[in-house]
Amino acid sequence: MSSSEAENFDIDNVSGSESDDYAPVVKKKTTKAAPKSTTAKGKAPAKAKAAPVKKKKPLVDADDNASDSDVEEVGGQANPTSDEDEPGPSAPKPAANGKKKTASETYTKLSQLEHILKRPDSYIGSVETITQPMWTYDSETKRMVHREIKYVPGFFKIVDEILVNAADNKINDPNMDTLKVDIDTEEGAISVYNNGRGIPVEIHSREKIYIPEMIFGHLLSSSNYDDDEKKLTGGRNGYGAKLANIYSLEFTVDTADKNTGQKYKQTWTNNMSTVGKAKITKNSRNEEYTCVKFKPDLKRFGMDAIDDDTVSLLKRRVFDIAGTVRDVKVSLNGERLKVKNFKQYVEMYLNSAAATAEETSGGAAQAKPTIIYEQIGPRWEVIFSLSDGAFQQVSFANSIATIKGGTHVNYIADQIAKNLIAHITKKNKGAAVKAPQIKNHMWIFVNALIENPTFDSQTKETLTLPASKFGSKPTLSEDFLKKVQKSPIVDHVLNWAKFKADQQIKKTDGSKRSRLTGMTKLSDANNAGTRYANQCTLILTEGDSAKALAVAGLAVVGRDNFGVFPLRGKMLNVREAKHDQIMKNEEIQNIKKIMGLQHNKEYTNVASLRYGRLMIMTDQDHDGSHIKGLLINFLDHFYPSLLKIPNFLVEFVTPIVRVTKGKQKIDFFTIPEYEKWLEDTPDAHKWDSKYYKGLGTSTDADARSYFSNMKKHMIPFSTTRDGDRELIELAFSKKKADDRKEWLRQFRPGTYLDHNMDEIPFSDFIHKELILFSMADNVRSIPSVADGLKPGQRKIIWGIFKRKLKKEIKVAQLVGYIAEHAAYHHGEQSLIMTIVNLAQDFVGANNLNLLKPNGQFGTRAQGGKDHAAPRYIFTEPASITRAVFPAADDPLLNYLKEDNDWIEPEYYVPVLPMILINGAEGIGTGWSTSIPSYNPIDIIQNIRRLMDGQEQEPILPWWRGFRGTIKKVGEHKYDVMGVAKKVNDTTVEITELPIHKWTEQYKAELEAMIGEKGDGVVKDYKEHHDNMNVHFVISMRSAQDLEKAEEQGLIEFFKLTTRINTGNMICFDFEGKIKKYNSPEEIIEEFYPVRLTHYQKRKDYMANELQNQLDKLNNQARFVQMIVDRELSVSNRKKADIVADLRKKDFRPFPKVAKAKAAGEVEEVVEAEEEEAATGASSDYDYLLGMAIWSLTKEKIEKLRQQAAEKEQELLALLKLTPAQIWNTDLDKFIDEWEKSCREWDYKSTLDANGKPIKRKQKVLEHRKSLTGKKKGDESDDDDYKPKKAAPKSKVAAQRPKAAAAGTSKKASKVDDEEEDEVSFVQPPAKKAAPFNRPATSKKTSNEDDGEDDEDDFVSPPAKKPPPSKRPAASSADSDFEMVEKPAPKKKAPAKVTSGSDSDVPKSVDKGKGKTKAGNEGDSEDDLYLQPVKKKKAQPAVTDFFDKVPAKKPQPRKPSSSKTATAQARKPSKKVVSDDEVVMSDGDAPPPPATKRSTRGVAKTYIEVSDDDGDGGDGDLSLFQDE
Repeated sequence: MSSSEAENFDIDNVSGSESDDYAPVVKKKTTKAAPKSTTAKGKAPAKAKAAPVKKKKPLVDADDNASDSDVEEVGGQANPTSDEDEPGPSAPKPAANGKKKTASETYTKLSQLEHILKRPDSYIGSVETITQPMWTYDSETKRMVHREIKYVPGFFKIVDEILVNAADNKINDPNMDTLKVDIDTEEGAISVYNNGRGIPVEIHSREKIYIPEMIFGHLLSSSNYDDDEKKLTGGRNGYGAKLANIYSLEFTVDTADKNTGQKYKQTWTNNMSTVGKAKITKNSRNEEYTCVKFKPDLKRFGMDAIDDDTVSLLKRRVFDIAGTVRDVKVSLNGERLKVKNFKQYVEMYLNSAAATAEETSGGAAQAKPTIIYEQIGPRWEVIFSLSDGAFQQVSFANSIATIKGGTHVNYIADQIAKNLIAHITKKNKGAAVKAPQIKNHMWIFVNALIENPTFDSQTKETLTLPASKFGSKPTLSEDFLKKVQKSPIVDHVLNWAKFKADQQIKKTDGSKRSRLTGMTKLSDANNAGTRYANQCTLILTEGDSAKALAVAGLAVVGRDNFGVFPLRGKMLNVREAKHDQIMKNEEIQNIKKIMGLQHNKEYTNVASLRYGRLMIMTDQDHDGSHIKGLLINFLDHFYPSLLKIPNFLVEFVTPIVRVTKGKQKIDFFTIPEYEKWLEDTPDAHKWDSKYYKGLGTSTDADARSYFSNMKKHMIPFSTTRDGDRELIELAFSKKKADDRKEWLRQFRPGTYLDHNMDEIPFSDFIHKELILFSMADNVRSIPSVADGLKPGQRKIIWGIFKRKLKKEIKVAQLVGYIAEHAAYHHGEQSLIMTIVNLAQDFVGANNLNLLKPNGQFGTRAQGGKDHAAPRYIFTEPASITRAVFPAADDPLLNYLKEDNDWIEPEYYVPVLPMILINGAEGIGTGWSTSIPSYNPIDIIQNIRRLMDGQEQEPILPWWRGFRGTIKKVGEHKYDVMGVAKKVNDTTVEITELPIHKWTEQYKAELEAMIGEKGDGVVKDYKEHHDNMNVHFVISMRSAQDLEKAEEQGLIEFFKLTTRINTGNMICFDFEGKIKKYNSPEEIIEEFYPVRLTHYQKRKDYMANELQNQLDKLNNQARFVQMIVDRELSVSNRKKADIVADLRKKDFRPFPKVAKAKAAGEVEEVVEAEEEEAATGASSDYDYLLGMAIWSLTKEKIEKLRQQAAEKEQELLALLKLTPAQIWNTDLDKFIDEWEKSCREWDYKSTLDANGKPIKRKQKVLEHRKSLTGKKKGDESDDDDYKPKKAAPKSKVAAQRPKAAAAGTSKKASKVDDEEEDEVSFVQPPAKKAAPFNRPATSKKTSNEDDGEDDEDDFVSPPAKKPPPSKRPAASSADSDFEMVEKPAPKKKAPAKVTSGSDSDVPKSVDKGKGKTKAGNEGDSEDDLYLQPVKKKKAQPAVTDFFDKVPAKKPQPRKPSSSKTATAQARKPSKKVVSDDEVVMSDGDAPPPPATKRSTRGVAKTYIEVSDDDGDGGDGDLSLFQDE
């Protein structure tokens, strides 16, 4: 059999589909039969065919086409031949008579070519005709049309493969400029020509066949198998053109190779089964081209001819090529296409869509289509347009039409959607839109060249390559995204969102029902929802307590026509709320159900509602006004027609102040109204006033009174008029922020709403009542430039000054005090947080905390949110507070009055602008403020420059303790950067975070960099920080990752930068008006003259006070002298006569206010005004007449004259000072306090509560048991609370072996074994130094000092001062007990110290009456902690025994016991040297050892339990006890 004959399969019997029409024909006589073959082999039965063939090979090794073809010799070249292998299926024998198939009959084997024909779905898609809406090209209208067409996907695919191959050639040969496509429907032939580089006409070195034949006639041959090579072509798997060949009756390839100078032409027939002879000719014209012409096997696709739908689809595909392949002239059926680039191609779609819309709208003019085009590098072209409610895309990857999109489309669409979400949210925060909703309004066109693309299948409808492997990063430019933002898509999305929201809101509509269930807090009117519903009124109250008041009032008017429902706090501002917020808001949903409101319904009457009227009953304070406004805003936004119905909305007003005098009573409904009455009423102080801050203040009797006089207390709102809706929007829309600022600027103090009118216009409510809330909101939220304080903070500072706090107070108690004395009318939680914030001093909080944080007030771990509850923490004024707010300024301040009581001043005037030292944050109505912190020293320097007439220097933001850098990057913009440094190739250390980035917050960011699956660039991190400092040690996954981070910059990579803006520095100025400051220097400039003027006022006031005091002293001296000289008589005379004499003798009167202290040295004098009026005597001279009788002495006269002289000198000294000099003195005091405060702050993390340096080391848990029973020589357990001096170390070490050998030590003192390993955090000096904040005492012994240093240890041993001659070497200040010099053991000492002791504390001495009983040896170890100690004498110091021991021989030591005598003997005389020590007198005998734990006493002693107590080993049970 010839090789060509071997190719001639009976392919007609192989089905191209699994449909009934194309089921494989059952082979009767032969498995394969060549059409023209008559050999016996061809007629062999099927059974014979099952036997092994002549040359059996695995499928993978078999030639896919069964044989190589013969090649006709042209030009003298040899034609290679191949073996005569005959691959074919092992066809099963049909089961005869319905018998079961054998295994060989069940399992068959197909060649690849047969498999492609039998299972086309895996290669080219379905070969069935389908109906699908697709874009096609309409030749008649010459435009793209989206319509339903019938086509065969498999047929379309084989043509597309040839088109893509032609387009790929443009990538291989940039010089290609022509592509021609011809579709001959009559012949059923398609031709594709390109003039790019031809296929090499040469024999493949390994396969021994011509390359064109290998490419087009052999499966799995391709130039795309090298995955290491970056290719931008569409081919990948080696099937493409071969599939077209296999599904064609005739397939011809014609190519011209310029390099070999040859042309090659070859034809395959019968589904690639018959290979024609290749015709090779010379390329005399030196051409380059490739032309593929083929006739698809239409029968395999169930087609009789290429129908119109398929032609229109193929024509669109040709247009695709024209639009996506640049710089190529594309012709279709000989006609040059006008599309020259991607933009023109896209316009065909958009123009077609516009034309279709015009036709469907009856010829209405259409808006010009939106086309936003951007070319991103050489590989990407993107066009954005609008869709009509469903996401649309037309995309190409390497000229392949990805009709289902893929990762390249998603990458672009996601960028646009993300940007639009941010833009829409910023523009309208109420719009809760998500990315899929935005994409529904997009039409994206993408033309991309992608490296080595991957698809979901051979049909290549969806790109699956991850974006990271595209080979390029298509990032859309800001300009492109801004154009998208300005396009109509934003309005389309918002309109759609509103439509969907309306649909959902409608589901929550109410209805006119007579009974509502599920709302227990509703006290429903009996007639609600009935035919009498229009007469019913729903009362909405501010909270449950107000509901109780309303229900009490219903006792007067009955329950038939009045319902009550309490609101929980403030309603939602629906104008700016997101849709899901409205849907989840129970208040709104409940009001809709109770009222029977229906969304989007236009109301002309109340017939369909459950209630005919709505009444608002809130407190009369500012927050009550806000609640009214929010309800009006709700109705205006959703149901504006209701506000046009007369008397629908009613306001219930109650008095906020009631004044009474006898039976007279006056109610005031607003504070300004009351204040005006106070000014206009001369005897206002004779009236009693009561403030009704909330409805809860009113009694049930008041409620019945209110409802009895409904006309006075229930005022309807008027119907909406022109401009009212705009005013409501002005008050509540965030879009009107700038207009709202101007509105608030027009506010005039004293404005109030007159409640005597018959109805309230909405305009009056907005301008005269709601504006009061807005102003109060700003006052609460925005600080004063004068003192940097908000009202709540100012009340706290005033309160601690008023209370004259010297000691700490519990925060919870301070809250109560402030609320009581400072007229604080808001929630206590707000006051708690204000106190806590004033005391916080961690980095990023206050630079200067005015209160001390005694307890856990929060740390930088959570930005202060981790503070303890107010009942646990204490505070007190910081020592620097009075340096900032001098007491001398207090009388000059303008104090406010509320509830007839004087409260805090309008503002303080500190010695320097506190607003800059601590900064401020706040959000009010119309305004917000953000002021960073600055360095007080920088501020002082600028103030002194102004004093000297110099210009200020710019200052940068500054935070105490911040170790990062602050850099100005633009006008009002600063970058605050943390600290990160490289430790080694994979480790980075972060020792500072930017301001306001808290430790736990950053920890979450680091964990995000690790990744959920641990696949991030950060491998791990360790934490070494405390409450004051930040310390992360970060391990990177590899050195390369750290190198990349360094290239980007460690600060940027680890996100250690925050941006600070100083462009919103808003404060109330000294006149109480909101003002914007452009720089800190401007604030100092405004502060300087005001503070200087205050110093002049202070000087004048102090001079006046000194002059008064001087006059009083002089008058008192003269008065006494005159009495002594008998020039003035006061005995047995009326006071009025004496006063008359004093006036005659020119004594200066000092008028005294009732209940004030007299000017003399007497007790408080209280005289009734009636008595003064009755006697006619004046109290102006009480400072003379009230002097004590012993003042009539010579010494008193001299003393008064001396005091007068001193006051005169003080006055003269004051008068010489200028205001600037007084200010400088205050600034110097502030600097001293500031430096002290900074030192204390710096030491916070390095010293313990006793001022001792702390030691930092990695330790394990220690507890009481771990402190006992230590092994001798065990140095692994460090005893942190016993630091050790380095000097005596060698001596102790030398003595240790002897002590161990003897078993009993005769040394006076021992050092803990573990102390040798300890290293003090701060190395102590060789000479004893006083601890921080504790003055040194020159006469203290080393033991005394140690006792002070170790206040928090178990014990501070009593010490006795030894004679100087016997004094051992001074011990370290950080050592608990003194180290005794080497000669000391030679002294006779009854004290026996066990060698295994773990403590450097001497053992107690068993001596005299204090001997313990032997029966106590068995006591348990726990008794040492639980049983009280009975003592006789204080435990002496160890050195006492070296100097004053008895001459007698020491008695044998008995084991220590946990019990002692019950009777307590008399104590020896003792001398108190300091608070921490008791020194025995020389004559006292040493006391017995104290072995019980006592209640807390003056001194502490040491207990030792011997080894006999059952602990075993050499360890001692050494415990401390209180004496």
